Amino acid sequence: MSQRSGQILESNGEVGAANNGPLILLVDDHPLFLDAMQMTIADAFPDHSISVAHRLSAALDLIAKGARFDLLVLDLNLPDVKGVDGLIRVKSMVGETPVIVVSSLSDQPVVDAVKAAGAIGFVPKHSSREQIVAAIGTVLSKGVLETDPNHAPPASGDVDSVIARMKTLTPQQGTILHMICMGKMNKQIAFELDIAETTVKAHVTAILRKMHAHSRTHAVSLAQSVRFDTILPE
Repeated sequence: MSQRSGQILESNGEVGAANNGPLILLVDDHPLFLDAMQMTIADAFPDHSISVAHRLSAALDLIAKGARFDLLVLDLNLPDVKGVDGLIRVKSMVGETPVIVVSSLSDQPVVDAVKAAGAIGFVPKHSSREQIVAAIGTVLSKGVLETDPNHAPPASGDVDSVIARMKTLTPQQGTILHMICMGKMNKQIAFELDIAETTVKAHVTAILRKMHAHSRTHAVSLAQSVRFDTILPE
């Protein structure tokens, strides 16, 4: 359910406070940063509504229930997701809706992976209030965020290849791959998603084909290769 005129959006206990106007979804589990972001956006864009989610699952639930947003501001270090998997799953559901990633992980491999996964821009959490406001304002006005001139262009490689394959998965397939990575078997997945086990098997077959994986274990290995603890150098 989506209400855009001063209403509150709820999903699994996640509550978003809203004003009137275009709707922005903040996805972050850090209370202090989330409060600061809400105040910053409310002050800089008083005509915009704000909704919040503290987990990826809550954000996906809002979207699945029909909420439509003009912008998503997404943290990557959430309790229920690691790496770009969450961003890919969000993008598969929101289509052309822009997503800005705001994260404390600002190493160049992370920035490259985020952009390859479909984010319109990346803003480090240590950025100033003015920088964050400028980035959000640029995206809301349909502008393009500039690339840091000190950053080299993203290099093609194994990570980019895996991200490209993961982006071909449907939202349901992305959810199932995430559950496979959690060690759940087809019967458990079918029960939790309330679908037939044969349907799960069909999705798993499609996932292996799209991921170019020869087994479930291989698919898990590929998915984990885009986790940030794998991407970042030691």
